[in-house]
Amino acid sequence: MKVEIWSDIVCPFCYIGKRKFEIALENFSAKEEVEIEWKSFQLDPEMDNNKGLNVHEYLGKRKGGTPADGKRMNDQMTAIAKEVGLHYDFDNAIINNTMSAHRLLHFAKEKGLQNELKERIFKAYYSEGKDIADNETLVQLASEVGLEKGESQKVLVENLYEKEVREDQYHAFQLGVQGVPFFVFNQKYAVSGAQAPEVFAQVLDKVWEEEKPTLIVQEGEGFCDINGNC
Repeated sequence: MKVEIWSDIVCPFCYIGKRKFEIALENFSAKEEVEIEWKSFQLDPEMDNNKGLNVHEYLGKRKGGTPADGKRMNDQMTAIAKEVGLHYDFDNAIINNTMSAHRLLHFAKEKGLQNELKERIFKAYYSEGKDIADNETLVQLASEVGLEKGESQKVLVENLYEKEVREDQYHAFQLGVQGVPFFVFNQKYAVSGAQAPEVFAQVLDKVWEEEKPTLIVQEGEGFCDINGNC
């Protein structure tokens, strides 16, 4: 079974959705048969690369309010994240353009470490106040999950995988995706948003039941059984 997940690093519900999906997956009987692929989605692709933009100020302005309004919204999100064991520290979070992070995630996919890097970048942004558009920071995060520093640096400096990021975004628009996270199971079933683990569990079970091969056995003569009878 393949699960494609469109998300953005600076989408707080995306990290929450990841954790809720993982809770469902942990209790899924065929979890070893599930392949996860992270797809790129930028909520604000036109954002300039910046140094130290406060997330309260950014959110308040984007919603037509003040930094205080942004903080109130972020405090509510922090409480929601806590329910699934995540620690959000928006007071120290630095929001920035996510193109470089998405490009590096495509590189990590080729190395079989995409899910690990996705988790590491999420934690760096939401819990550690790291600038997830800074090349040096990204290279370090990538090395922590097993990616070679020189290769990661090359990806970032030479703007590799930008085409793949934009293709993911275009594919999302073709699917009619209006927001993230957005989960697609076997290119057939979709779940939008950070749904409860029970919802993900139901979809996993349904897709798996449809995917399992059905054997039709016609009993008759002319065979040997496991007891040695022929």
